[in-house]
Amino acid sequence: MGTRTVDETGADTERDETAVDATESTDVDVTETEPEAAQDAPESEDRAPSGVGQGAAAVVSAALGLVSLTGSWLGTVAAARETLVGQLETAADAGVATQVKEVYGDAWHTSALWGGLFALTALIVGVVVLARPAFGTPGRTVQAPWIKSVAWAGVSLGVIGLLLAVLKYTDVLLGLPAAG
Repeated sequence: MGTRTVDETGADTERDETAVDATESTDVDVTETEPEAAQDAPESEDRAPSGVGQGAAAVVSAALGLVSLTGSWLGTVAAARETLVGQLETAADAGVATQVKEVYGDAWHTSALWGGLFALTALIVGVVVLARPAFGTPGRTVQAPWIKSVAWAGVSLGVIGLLLAVLKYTDVLLGLPAAG
């Protein structure tokens, strides 16, 4: 009757029990061997957060900032609706200045309002992503550099979009032409 042994080189051999010398080899029970990685693997509770949520929020912030600058489908539809409402509410005998304001001015302001809302949302989401490590688990405040970069891009685009929306809404930037 033989026993299964592993010698110092790792070779798996089968020897007779009487010939096994304890200094030459080590008895190993095949059913009890486990890889060291499985024994040293941390529990799922102890793992550090991966930052996927923060990364996604940073990308959303940058995308919302870009949308605030380029315009959105929602802003376009709202502006078209305001144009239609202005056409319906303006009397045919109204002056040119009134018609321009009701038909085009309100649509322009609605477009600026929606752009401002997207910019403000981008700004808030970006600031939350940048501030999140300060309110996280102590000792785990490390944030990936790309998350910070994208969040700063979202904040920057949000500030620029908000500034442009305010200038557009107050008619400082590309105001309505004076009708005579």
